[in-house]
Amino acid sequence: MENFKDYETEGFYDELIAPDGTPRLASKLLVDRINGLTAKDLRRRQKAAERALYQQGITFSVKGDRKGTEKIFPFDIIPRIVPSKEWTTIESGLSQRVRALNLFIHDVYNDQKILKDKVIPESLVLSSECYLPQCKGLSPRNGTWIQITGSDLVRDTDGTYYVLEDNLRCPSGISYVLQNRAIQKRTLPRAFGEMNVRPVSNYGNQLYETLQDCAPEGVEEPNVVVLTPGIYNSAYYEHSYLAQQMGVPLAQGSDLVVFDERVWLRTTRGFEKVDVIYRRIDDAFLDPTVFQEDSLLGVPGIFECCRKGTVTLANAPGTGIADDKAVYAYVPQIIKYYLGEEPVIPNVPTFICEDEKQRKHVLANLKTLVVKAVNLSGGSGMLIGPSSTEQERKEFAALIEANPRSYIAQPTLSLSRCPTLVADGIEGRHVDFRPYVLYGKSVFVLPGGLTRVALTKGSLIVNSSRNGGSKDTWVLGDDTLQGDDHA
Repeated sequence: MENFKDYETEGFYDELIAPDGTPRLASKLLVDRINGLTAKDLRRRQKAAERALYQQGITFSVKGDRKGTEKIFPFDIIPRIVPSKEWTTIESGLSQRVRALNLFIHDVYNDQKILKDKVIPESLVLSSECYLPQCKGLSPRNGTWIQITGSDLVRDTDGTYYVLEDNLRCPSGISYVLQNRAIQKRTLPRAFGEMNVRPVSNYGNQLYETLQDCAPEGVEEPNVVVLTPGIYNSAYYEHSYLAQQMGVPLAQGSDLVVFDERVWLRTTRGFEKVDVIYRRIDDAFLDPTVFQEDSLLGVPGIFECCRKGTVTLANAPGTGIADDKAVYAYVPQIIKYYLGEEPVIPNVPTFICEDEKQRKHVLANLKTLVVKAVNLSGGSGMLIGPSSTEQERKEFAALIEANPRSYIAQPTLSLSRCPTLVADGIEGRHVDFRPYVLYGKSVFVLPGGLTRVALTKGSLIVNSSRNGGSKDTWVLGDDTLQGDDHA
């Protein structure tokens, strides 16, 4: 049965289907295999994948849901395909970006050369809510501040990749990548076996090695723990899953204590020294003696241990300065300043509302722009101009005028789409892409990532809290027939 016979790309860049309606060369085998299934069989496989997700407890909770309902992260069984040549560019661009941002964070909290050289406005950096004065003079082991990164990529109509934003504090979603792959291999086993898909299952080992690489100096066999806010956190499943994958303890703040200038884990055998903490707690809650004093999630004294180098926190406190969406606008200059290179993957053009000239442009063009709050995520604090009402634009104009530092704006991109199984068959839905980068002794980019999909027709918002789901991402090996990436 021809499952794709009525499929339309509708003028958008499609990850699997060319504008003439034929499969791209890299995805032809996959499309052929899907077309070889009946619609009923395809639906049956989708239902089986959803049952597996639920039975394995792969769920999340939505903030603000009074019922506290646990939901599966919706999963679509038609994967995204990334040809090898395309992946090489992504891998190079993300490695470049992580290295430059790491140098930027270290500089901002130490010599501040980039600010003195006026490459980026000093006021923009120091006024950021994510800039932590407490981190001045901090120097993590090997000078590495960001061991784990998840940068969000999007594609426009011509197929060009752009970095939409960087996630450097506690990037989430990798557990869905690993579990999606495990389920996908059982859902479309024939296509998966024939297409030379690069593996992602070694992420746990790579993460553990990365964390070992940043252990305090002189520690040969470091003890690693994962620090979680607890079972009520929306990403708790991921915290426990990653601890299990690495074979290390999962701890809450109450499980850790500081004495003798070191961090210790309470166990049934007594106290055990902790050398590296993969923390999934926001900076504000990490240490009540330094940051938010009423926090019950963190560990009193842990920041001083980090400063003295007796424990490594991954990622280091203060890394959020490079998450600020206004700072993001300067990443091309940051790359050029520290590495002497042009960005491999460009930024989305960005208007900073704190700049009077740029603010006037934004206010005059709200109907065509996407406006974002610089320190919010999950699709909140956002105006999508083309789909907004006059009242919503009026409200955002007032917010921008009242606090311009808190907002940026970008053109509305025609995000690429990917075929997605919906009630009426297969239709295109908009997607983004979050690859994961580990930075230890060297940079490792996992060959895959979280493809998030906006399940609502026409929507550009892919977040799980806003009816978004995910897909497996197949990065193909070098010897796979792939052809022209943009054919």
